[in-house]
Amino acid sequence: MRQIDFSQLNRQAKQFSGFDAEDERVLAQAHALLVSELDPVTDAFYAELVGIEEARPFLEGRLEALKATHRRWLERIFTGPYDEEFAAYMHQVGVVHVQVRLPERFMASGIGLIGKHLIPVLSCACAGDLEQLGRLMKAVNAVTTYCLIIMQVSYREHELDRFMDVTGISEALYANLAAAYREKTGVSAD
Repeated sequence: MRQIDFSQLNRQAKQFSGFDAEDERVLAQAHALLVSELDPVTDAFYAELVGIEEARPFLEGRLEALKATHRRWLERIFTGPYDEEFAAYMHQVGVVHVQVRLPERFMASGIGLIGKHLIPVLSCACAGDLEQLGRLMKAVNAVTTYCLIIMQVSYREHELDRFMDVTGISEALYANLAAAYREKTGVSAD
């Protein structure tokens, strides 16, 4: 597997998700308001997943352990810090999902389900303060998108490894082909 520059990945994921310093501040402030609701959000998330037939095989016999891991992940997305170490952690979360052969589409849909179950909690936490709710919803959307971008890199890396293994193409040859493609098409490497 290739070496990943987590500093660059962190920077790019923040840029593409719109996750900024103000969002980090909003999340840190909201943590105290939301920490008691993270268990119910996790429970609702997994209750919904259990109802999806295609998801059940990934949950069977592991539900309580998955809930505990998910709860810790939720806690961490509200506390940061959102640095290279956090990017490496999120990438590893993606690697684990790749290792259990969870389809990539489950990652994006999972982020959507988390939002679905967090939005009512955010509304209650803001107690009618629409300005605060807007800032908090923007921050939660940005941080979950930021996490998703990083986790999906794990899938791309895995697919690239499989492609090179099946075709016998070396990493150097692949890099040269990719560079030639980018030069010919004008597509950026980032």
